[in-house]
Amino acid sequence: MVGGIEARLGDQYPGAVSIDLTAMDRVLEVDPISLSARIQGGGLGPAIEEQLKPHGLTLRHFPQSFEFSSLGGWLATRAGGHFATVYTHIDDLTESIRAVTPIGITESRRLPGSGAGPSPDRMLLGSEGTLGIITEAWMRLQRRPRWRATASVRFAGFESGVAATRALSQSGLFPSNCRLLDGGEAMISAGTGGVGALLVLGFESADHPVSAWMDRALEVCRDHAGDAGEGARVSDSEIEGKSSREGAAGTWRSSFVRAPYTRDALIRMGLVVDTFETAVTWDRFDELHRGVMAEARRVVDEVCGGGIVTCRFTHVYPDGPAPYFSVIAPGRWGDQVAQWDEIKAAVSEVVAGAGGTITHHHATGRDHRPWYDRQRPDVFAAALRAAKSALDPAGVLNPGVLLSP
Repeated sequence: MVGGIEARLGDQYPGAVSIDLTAMDRVLEVDPISLSARIQGGGLGPAIEEQLKPHGLTLRHFPQSFEFSSLGGWLATRAGGHFATVYTHIDDLTESIRAVTPIGITESRRLPGSGAGPSPDRMLLGSEGTLGIITEAWMRLQRRPRWRATASVRFAGFESGVAATRALSQSGLFPSNCRLLDGGEAMISAGTGGVGALLVLGFESADHPVSAWMDRALEVCRDHAGDAGEGARVSDSEIEGKSSREGAAGTWRSSFVRAPYTRDALIRMGLVVDTFETAVTWDRFDELHRGVMAEARRVVDEVCGGGIVTCRFTHVYPDGPAPYFSVIAPGRWGDQVAQWDEIKAAVSEVVAGAGGTITHHHATGRDHRPWYDRQRPDVFAAALRAAKSALDPAGVLNPGVLLSP
């Protein structure tokens, strides 16, 4: 997504070596008492879940790349999963990490929490392969859910959908899914036309029915003129997966899974397709949303002669949302990369200027470096360079990502 593993090294290195850890894909230990497991870093999402399933447990981390991405990759990029609230970032699921660095092995103590100085795990989370190779980790698990409920709520305007979503994020209900789609996104991803916004809601639990939580969430939506409609809500279901496949919510879920394949197909047809995701506090969201939508439409019109720009929330927090902007536009054959680069730079400038992060869950890589350099404090950058120098004195681990060689 962000050029994090592209060997754009210039003339400073004679070549590049890629290390494949996918043979290290085992769940080595399961602790059913503490609900955790020691898992090798090369395990891809499906392999991990398949090994945990006989224990009735799940890591419950489902990024869109789940099928092809690994635990080590999730940790190194601070990946965000499918779930919209609470345990969604891989950080929150991490108990301890073991990594191989050029100067030796580092392994943190397995603890539920600690106040003993800066966390050694935090140094590796988000390091994007620049400090060491993550070989295994103890991860916090959850029991597999038994109850689910979903609903789709329509709003006449995007603004009222935003207000309802903010109220839900601050209600303490913590839905597993709380995705707000603007009208264009709702039409493309959920097949609903003529709405200002569509909120896809979901709750799940391994311990109890979730009808009461859904009932209260729909009350919150009605307070902001949201309409769940007749038959939009799916009642508590103990049949795994049933509730996630029905109605507009089910259509959106199917679209979510298919999206990377659709994107690749559109690119092969010559279109310019990209996403820009960020996070910002609620008080700054309106300004950021207006600025990004206006600038994206302007530059798409200028560079591509028109196109589609949409917005949705992928994750929500009590203090702010993670808006995700998508662009689909016609490209000039052979010139699509230059068109993409111009759109990317223009939108990224607006995101950074409005106080948003340059990335919420897609990592920094090489594509986001200019804006990441401006986002991080200078003193922290100096400390990060010192850590890089100490752990990787020859500068051979993913040079150019996070820091210049």
